Amino acid sequence: MPMKAMIFAAGLGTRLKPITDTLPKALVPVGGEPLLAHVIRKLVAAGYDHLVVNVHHFPDLVIGYLKEHDFGVRVDISDERDFLLETGGGVAHARGFLEGEPFLVHNVDILSNLDLQWFREQHRPGALATLLVSERKTQRYLLFREDGRLMGWTNLATGEVRSPFPDLDPSACRMLAFSGIHYMSSGIFQAFEALDMPERFPIMDFYLKACDRYPIYAAIPSALQLLDVGKLDTLAAAESFLQG
Repeated sequence: MPMKAMIFAAGLGTRLKPITDTLPKALVPVGGEPLLAHVIRKLVAAGYDHLVVNVHHFPDLVIGYLKEHDFGVRVDISDERDFLLETGGGVAHARGFLEGEPFLVHNVDILSNLDLQWFREQHRPGALATLLVSERKTQRYLLFREDGRLMGWTNLATGEVRSPFPDLDPSACRMLAFSGIHYMSSGIFQAFEALDMPERFPIMDFYLKACDRYPIYAAIPSALQLLDVGKLDTLAAAESFLQG
């Protein structure tokens, strides 16, 4: 059975301007190689042999890079050049490549020491999705039940709570920060249809709409080191991260 993974590489990379005025975020170099290459190598090393990369911002540069570099696995392009579909819409648009088996989803700008095999093993039978989370400090948290099931989301700065569960008390939940890495059941496509999701939507909007109907769980690794290389001031940190 193929092991499939989707890499979100379509974003505009606005936080990395002016670099992304002429280059897609996926091809921003760190440690001598583009972010995209670092993610692909990590996935391939973990046994993933069918990758799907979505493109929008400078799509031909990403496609050209992938044609010029052989990573030894199948790589398909999910083309969003005409319309940026956001994360949830991006998964839905790639349905033809992904449907049939569970699959990993990984942001192109995330570097980590995550054991991807361990993460795959955390996906419970019957779960719609498993979200990699951690206890890092932020203002926005996902809210989980004691057994790890997703219940909602909160913004501590504004007091906003989003949840399909009436009268959810955030203080009774475990607050964890999302990492940009998920593992999804193939049934997620039917769930998109059942909840009448639009063509373009963030995947977190879907999770927060669906978590009362479908089991979505947390996976919390120990000693996780994770870096979001989304801003200019993180590029130097990314170089250090890769050097260990």
